[in-house]
Amino acid sequence: MLRINLDGTKELFAAALAARVERVIYTSSVGTLGLNPDARPADETTSVNLSQMIGPYKRSKFLAEQAVRDMTSKGLPAVIVNPSMPVGPGDIKPTPTGRTIADAVFGRLPAYVDTGVNIVHVDDVAAGHLLAFEKGRIGERYILGGDNMSLQQMLAVIAEFSGIRAPRTRLPHAVVLPIAYAVEGWARLMGSEPPFTVDEVHMARKRMYFSSAKAERELGYQPRPARMALADAVGWFQSAARARRVTVDDVDAALQPSTSARSQSSRFLQ
Repeated sequence: MLRINLDGTKELFAAALAARVERVIYTSSVGTLGLNPDARPADETTSVNLSQMIGPYKRSKFLAEQAVRDMTSKGLPAVIVNPSMPVGPGDIKPTPTGRTIADAVFGRLPAYVDTGVNIVHVDDVAAGHLLAFEKGRIGERYILGGDNMSLQQMLAVIAEFSGIRAPRTRLPHAVVLPIAYAVEGWARLMGSEPPFTVDEVHMARKRMYFSSAKAERELGYQPRPARMALADAVGWFQSAARARRVTVDDVDAALQPSTSARSQSSRFLQ
């Protein structure tokens, strides 16, 4: 992660600086920002240091953002954006947030922990990047977020749109942490990705609430309600699940396309 997020950023932007590009938009993360202990929404000025970064991903992004700010002082025309938790259609991996949504949609989430997140539609994050490119001030950073919600509230909205009952059991962090160590160990043995990680459980102890007021004020950023983002995410996961129930052979038999077209559709469906 350091090689990609830190060294890769330095090398890419050194080339950009040498090429005299007119403007750079650097995608950071709200994970590099500080949090308020009383759950008040944090902003771009909330104090934080490297020791508060949980896990290698957040540390690498924190150091990379520092590197970009240093290069900006040397002439790199960079604007930094800090997206919160983007959700919406097309989350094919899925992302950790998308995995939580999918698990809730398909009834695979029997319980939850007490935490809070900032949910933003992925399309609004994309629009925020363009606004930062057009209007952002060099050397400044802008939070691209949406609505602050507790995880319980988020799951209730997902249940409303999916028709699946929201989980009612709240697990203490002290109970979930040893489980996280166990599932990480099992995932290493099986060569798979764990459903949740130790770092995620540690981060869940804090409510990750943020304010996008600066982006709204300076860029004209206007995110839609988080309910709309969650509705689009639920609909996409449900549609993707229905599509996977149709096999390539079923499509080929029904449509009987040419050999070339059949090969292309098979690659797409796979």
